[in-house]
Amino acid sequence: TTLSCQAICVLKLFPDLNYLPPHEAVGMPSLSPTMTEGNIARWVKKEGDKVSPGEVLCEVETDKATVEMECMEEGYLAKIVCGDGTKEIKVGEIIAITVEEEGDIEKFKDYKASSSAAAPAESKPQSEPVEPKEEKKEVSKAPEPTATKTEESSQSGDRLFSSPVARKLAEDNNVPLSSLKGTGPDGRILKADIEDYLSSAAKGSKKEAAAAPGLGYVDLPNTQIRKVTANRLLQSKQTIPHYYLTVDSRVDKLIKLRSELNPMQDASGGKKISINDLVIKAAALALRKVPACNSSWMNDFIRQYHNVNINVAVQTEHGLFVPVVRDADKKGLATIADEVKQLASRAKDNSLKPEDYEGGTFTVSNLGGPFGIKQFCAIVNPPQSAILAIGSAEKRVIPGAAEGQYEIGSFMSATLSCDHRVIDGTFFFLADSEPVDDASHSYAS
Repeated sequence: TTLSCQAICVLKLFPDLNYLPPHEAVGMPSLSPTMTEGNIARWVKKEGDKVSPGEVLCEVETDKATVEMECMEEGYLAKIVCGDGTKEIKVGEIIAITVEEEGDIEKFKDYKASSSAAAPAESKPQSEPVEPKEEKKEVSKAPEPTATKTEESSQSGDRLFSSPVARKLAEDNNVPLSSLKGTGPDGRILKADIEDYLSSAAKGSKKEAAAAPGLGYVDLPNTQIRKVTANRLLQSKQTIPHYYLTVDSRVDKLIKLRSELNPMQDASGGKKISINDLVIKAAALALRKVPACNSSWMNDFIRQYHNVNINVAVQTEHGLFVPVVRDADKKGLATIADEVKQLASRAKDNSLKPEDYEGGTFTVSNLGGPFGIKQFCAIVNPPQSAILAIGSAEKRVIPGAAEGQYEIGSFMSATLSCDHRVIDGTFFFLADSEPVDDASHSYAS
């Protein structure tokens, strides 16, 4: 993925008290809706290098993928503020300085970003533009309205006074704001309060670890995507009322269909069709028949989607990715097979683009084929309302047509995890049988 650094987060700075020449401060950009911080994977350019439009400046590791940052304007990289491997850089924090004139590079040799400029994206929401100034004036002139507002908030219990940055930090680290006492004006909870809480919690955990003698261990640092995935999964289990529906489906026709289609794929040079590709297609057709399962809970209403975009869970050494097959109900099996393999390859290379994983309406997770898991319950991927967990196919002896006769059939377990606020009943599985049987008609479509 490539992105213009100048177009995203650049602060135009002019000569200051230290008589620095005109320059641009390149900030850490926000590259996805859930990104609050990023890591510098590596710098492609070095200090002193000339940068031209279209050239890659550095690679940034986000919560979803590794993204290349390009420059749109000519200049020189005067100072790298955050070097290779720098982690947990807040969005908006300065990572580099560029200048227009080569002769100005030396003047930034000892440059250090000031605390006020280091996190412009953070200072802005903390001050909540315009409103705080008016609030201070109201406090000095007439303290009663402020007291009334505080009293109403505390009585309703719906909201605590806290800065946007503090709320975001608390949400990311699962810190209950109600258990904190703010040190800001009128008991307002600030970012420093959250950081103090996390620091004391970390010290406590270290003491506990040190108190257990004789244990050998190694601490493995978490990647951005693993931390974000952990937070989202925890949020899902804490806020979504899950329930689970499991069926064992006989898949002899599915296996036979695959064996008939793959020779045609080989002859045309296409990718082999997997059982998972057939499941994706069957699920997409079922969702078209049952739009209630292709929906999201939006508090005041339920949003039903016209598009059927299937996320496919892919486990990699970098973490769990869920790239999306868009309009899967309208695509043929050959197209789905090709897209899934391409997306899985990019996920393993950590090179997915935002458009490769955003906009899904339903998720399929298969641990059967690759791992031999018989059955499992997956966690709903918000804001979606359901996820289908596929187990491995196994042969079973079942009663035959006549008494005393037996036959062997292949069965596969499928478990649908549902958001009970959105989905009522088992009608998804009732609609799922016909798409499986009719999947062969979708081969070339």
